[in-house]
Amino acid sequence: MAADEPKVTGGVDPEEVRLESLGPNPGAKHRRKRVGRGPGSGKGKTCGRGMKGAGARSGPGPRPGYRGGTIPIHMQKGKLRGPNHKKSMPIGPFRTHSVPVNVGALATAFAAGDTVDAESLAKVGLVKNNANRAYPVKLLAGGEITHALTVRVDQASAAAVAKIEAAGGSVELVGNAGSE
Repeated sequence: MAADEPKVTGGVDPEEVRLESLGPNPGAKHRRKRVGRGPGSGKGKTCGRGMKGAGARSGPGPRPGYRGGTIPIHMQKGKLRGPNHKKSMPIGPFRTHSVPVNVGALATAFAAGDTVDAESLAKVGLVKNNANRAYPVKLLAGGEITHALTVRVDQASAAAVAKIEAAGGSVELVGNAGSE
């Protein structure tokens, strides 16, 4: 290669890359598929939709999960009734609710020596929209805590109580629900 020849990088001559010579790669652009234009087009008559049935008709088609009249999968599965089993399907008046609050969230929202109850949790935004519902607040063991707090909640897990007491705080269960 002589010193006066331009060096070609990547197989493209920089002299040929100009605005008027730019375009899509070969084979990147396709013509629009025109259906229903005779048998010679390959997509005539039924336009690729087959003969009859829901797939040949216009419209959105069946809803998601529709199996053509067969019992849907969510109706085939067994259901455990009642509130007393972890895998139970919560039905009607036996539905149980609680508002979860993690120990780690208390550590960031409250200072050492504070008293934590449902009202103070609502003020800092850890419990939302519970004024009219009055769901029980349950303390869970997610996260870590290093300073002492006095916590008054409806329910608390054993691991959460252990973490609060290890940090020098105390947990008081208020209301009619016990430790779970």
